[in-house]
Amino acid sequence: MLVVFLRAVNVGGHQVVRPSEIARRLARLEVTNIGAAGTFMVRAAVSAAAVRKAFAAALPFDTAIMTCTPGDLARLMRRDPGAGAARDPRVKRHVGVLGKRPGVRPRLPIRVPDDDRWQVSIVDVDGPFATSLQRRDGRTTVSVNEAIERRLGVPATTRGWDTLVKIHTLLTG
Repeated sequence: MLVVFLRAVNVGGHQVVRPSEIARRLARLEVTNIGAAGTFMVRAAVSAAAVRKAFAAALPFDTAIMTCTPGDLARLMRRDPGAGAARDPRVKRHVGVLGKRPGVRPRLPIRVPDDDRWQVSIVDVDGPFATSLQRRDGRTTVSVNEAIERRLGVPATTRGWDTLVKIHTLLTG
């Protein structure tokens, strides 16, 4: 089983698809749509490369396709990175699913901007995930996904922590 994340799908009218239609086209892979943001479960026993190839063929545009295993997700949930800081009501926790591992293990945290007025703080990079915190303070908001991609130098697609918790619950439930 794999979890599939599509980058930049159904965001602000950009690269619009019907996830239920993609799942229907890929029924042979036992694909289940999870929400509207381009997140799917694949129950068939196939490789990540085969899944990426099938999704690429089913999509009407090119986009990055990231995958993880239920075990990857379970490990992330057990580690629970950034949990303490996420208790602050001004802070929201996000997880970037990485297209590949960064070439060099980054020194953490990585803050954008690089001072005490940070809006995005990448607090953990492990396996296919980069966990970050977003702090809104009324200024122009820094894109979490853009911060992850620029600072780690790899493609990523970002979901809220609560979304990853829901996916984990579906997988284990």
